Amino acid sequence: MKKILMSICAAGTLVSCGDQISKNTTALDYPETKKVDTVDTYFGTEVKDPYRWLEDDRSAETETWVKAQNEVTFDYLQKIPFREELENRLSALWNYEKIGAPFKEGDYIYFAKNDGLQNQYVIYRKKSEDAPAEVFLDPNKFSEDGTTSLGGMNFSEDGKTLAYAISEGGSDWRKIIVMDAETKEIKEDTLQNVKFSGISWKGNEGFYYSSYDKPEGSELSAKTDQHKLYYHELGTSQDDDKLIFGGTEDQKHRYVGGSVSDDNRYLFISARNSTSGGKLFMMDLSEENPKLKTILGHEETDSYVIDNVDSKLYIVTNLDAPNRRIVTVDASNPAPENWVDFIPETENVLTPSTAGGYFFTEYMVDAVSNVKQYDYEGKLIREVELPGVGSAGGFSAKEEEDVLYYSFTNYVTPGSIYKYQIEEGTSELYNKPAIDFNPEDYTSEQVFYTSKDGTKVPMIITYKKGTEMNGKNPTILYGYGGFNISLTPSFSIANAVWMEQGGIYAVPNLRGGGEYGKDWHDAGTKLQKQNVFDDFIAAAEYLIENNYTSSDYLAIRGGSNGGLLVGATMTQRPELMKVALPAVGVLDMLRYHTFTAGAGWAYDYGTAQDNEEMFNYLKGYSPVHNVKEGVEYPATLVTTGDHDDRVVPAHSFKFAAELQDKQSGDNPVLIRIETNAGHGAGTPVSKTIEQYADIFGFTLYNMGYTQLPKASQEQ
Repeated sequence: MKKILMSICAAGTLVSCGDQISKNTTALDYPETKKVDTVDTYFGTEVKDPYRWLEDDRSAETETWVKAQNEVTFDYLQKIPFREELENRLSALWNYEKIGAPFKEGDYIYFAKNDGLQNQYVIYRKKSEDAPAEVFLDPNKFSEDGTTSLGGMNFSEDGKTLAYAISEGGSDWRKIIVMDAETKEIKEDTLQNVKFSGISWKGNEGFYYSSYDKPEGSELSAKTDQHKLYYHELGTSQDDDKLIFGGTEDQKHRYVGGSVSDDNRYLFISARNSTSGGKLFMMDLSEENPKLKTILGHEETDSYVIDNVDSKLYIVTNLDAPNRRIVTVDASNPAPENWVDFIPETENVLTPSTAGGYFFTEYMVDAVSNVKQYDYEGKLIREVELPGVGSAGGFSAKEEEDVLYYSFTNYVTPGSIYKYQIEEGTSELYNKPAIDFNPEDYTSEQVFYTSKDGTKVPMIITYKKGTEMNGKNPTILYGYGGFNISLTPSFSIANAVWMEQGGIYAVPNLRGGGEYGKDWHDAGTKLQKQNVFDDFIAAAEYLIENNYTSSDYLAIRGGSNGGLLVGATMTQRPELMKVALPAVGVLDMLRYHTFTAGAGWAYDYGTAQDNEEMFNYLKGYSPVHNVKEGVEYPATLVTTGDHDDRVVPAHSFKFAAELQDKQSGDNPVLIRIETNAGHGAGTPVSKTIEQYADIFGFTLYNMGYTQLPKASQEQ
């Protein structure tokens, strides 16, 4: 049985305890984690899996283990001398009014607002800009503990009926509730067992949604791989919902979605087996018995219909255009050979939207927004002047609207809402949050560093002005690097508190992400996944070489696929960082595809069943399989949720068990398991604040701090 060592350096001494940490210690026992002789054979190679039993999320034994681990973890965290001070500061800074961009439905203007520390945003509405607002939907009343959240909402064409989804305990499984928007009364029975679904109305009659058959066994971990699209007609039972797509072996796909065109004429259906690449179909709903028509019949690229004018379709695609383009085609013969460029591909990644009879094209230029406005003939009207360098989003509105509202943010600018006159092209500030944070005190700089194979990678580094680059600044290096996801500059209250304390926050745009299009994504997938880890390691080395920080003051952090990034990096280069913070991570790369929708991640990862080369490659970096005896790993706080049904918590359980068993030296290895919580979406504000207080407290404490860095600087 291994031990963790808890420093008892007295608070109020020197900022860093230095050598005292290894001398003044109290031993704490990790819970016993039994080993079971479980062995799998892949291509003639035997692989032991002693903690397989932790995959059973319904067993009393697993539940007991979770409780025991949490007891040790929270006992440790509560003894950190400045943890409460951190939580108080997080709560104080978090406590400001936050307002989302307004949107119009029927006779009302709707918007989301959080008074400050409410667990969930509340939906308000008003008759006009100047009219008083009323509460329309308050998710804080969905459950007593705030763990039931709003998972999406969509109004009928006339705005008189609302269908909204709720998530309980952070689960990806949803329920859809139908409400009379005028009276706020529930109209019919709740739709059950909905997952990975949009809600797309056909006029005022009903809506399309997607789901899987409820799995046998554990709802949180059993595999789900045949998604189905249904049509629900208002006033009827869910049992009578019409199956539209996905019910046959030919139509078997892991992810299926349906979207109705604004004129209610067409239904567009996407069908994919992985998170990248998919087929595209359509139905003409004006026909009495609409037939399924193929637009794109392979899964090598991503395409979707963004709008139509009569039978003219506007399609966004990366087919023959890794950075995406918009093409047009007639619905009567929509195959790719008939596509005509409307807005051609450029050197920057395109993310378009429509509003007020125009297209708005947001381009990512080194992960920063650049927005242009085009008419429906493809003519450039203007480049939209943004408030600064950062991330702009939300350039969408209905065709008849003459204004839209967009958001703007970066690492030092809290998200603000701007009102944009579509015809004139002018912006005015609509809402700026009143937050106790001064952006002028901080700086955000973008650098380009060189990865192991010579690739140039951008990174944005943010910190308080006047910070001395002496190699002793506590630094969080945050990364993701996968699934075509782009990390663009955005403000975080938690990161603001980190930087207030003199911390540096650095975010590299690793390969595997979408910052430079499909080629950049593909360069970090399957047999090239090591590029992502190399990019992250090179980012850490850049920060150290340039005296932003040093290994003693560096923490690496990431969630989900980013949790894999942290797990792989800390097992490959354990000496590079002082603290590792893998959150809800994909950590068992030989078995990830056997849980819930995990098989859909194969585009990025490949699977151990593909072939011997892929198996060996995955085994070579899989964090669970690369923890070695006698190695001193960094102080590690693994975080997960017991209801995470996207990346099941067994990944984190098994990784923590391996580390606790094999860790050499005094660095603690703890796992913090949030109960009644999932992958992250909808997490109550109160729980989020507690999590950050624990994460930042653990990080600073294991860098040697016994009081907050800011406090020591002011002495």
